[in-house]
Amino acid sequence: MGSQRNNRRHFLRRALATGGALLLSGCDQLSRSEWFTKLLGSAEKLSFSAQRQLLPRKAMAQEFTEADLSPDFRSNGSDNPDNPAYQALAANGFVDYRLQVGGLVAHPREYSLDELMALPSRTQITRHDCVEGWSAIGKWKGVQLGRLLEQVKPHPSARFVVFHCADPMDDLGTPYYESIDMEDAWHAQTLLAYALNDAPLPIKNGAPIRVRVERQLGYKMAKYVMQIQLVDRLETIAGGKGGYWEDQGYEWYAGI
Repeated sequence: MGSQRNNRRHFLRRALATGGALLLSGCDQLSRSEWFTKLLGSAEKLSFSAQRQLLPRKAMAQEFTEADLSPDFRSNGSDNPDNPAYQALAANGFVDYRLQVGGLVAHPREYSLDELMALPSRTQITRHDCVEGWSAIGKWKGVQLGRLLEQVKPHPSARFVVFHCADPMDDLGTPYYESIDMEDAWHAQTLLAYALNDAPLPIKNGAPIRVRVERQLGYKMAKYVMQIQLVDRLETIAGGKGGYWEDQGYEWYAGI
């Protein structure tokens, strides 16, 4: 059964990576065509359904040993946000950083980096699969998102967790954002990571905080997280698709 599950995961990962690589390779006209976006939407529903049927709700992504670590965990996308507020935080070692957690919660609050690091932590060595086709294995340490949810008490109507980030994605300053559902938010391997390979998280990899959602592709793992918002719908946020790249045509659910 384990071998069969791994084969299915491999198939889903390759299929998603192939589709994402097609978009990244410059097929803009194709990605904007009505028939192709409908095809992507159908594929996403199939992937989401298959993931939920093939894997138990609390199934864990594969974890590795330190012998498997990649020599360098490469950066992808933004590697040093062109954002004056972020640059000021970085220049001061993030001592003034505050993670805002709010939305549909009973107890909105802010966390300093020290406060996040004082919470019970989890360390996991996992593989990062990028939609561009490359992978890397890293050792992540952080606080489980579920720990914060326990403290802020989500309302019953909360269905999604949205991550608002510091990195502007275009000349208009559109900030990166991503989202996951509550099932993935409570998953044991969903971390707000502040360390990589036993060192403080480098800026190129998302300091001071990045998301790790180990059962999904890399673009779901938002970097430079500044705010977490619990919501009951995604349609009213930015382009309405649940993430910056999703607003450009990517799949919202990127399970592997």
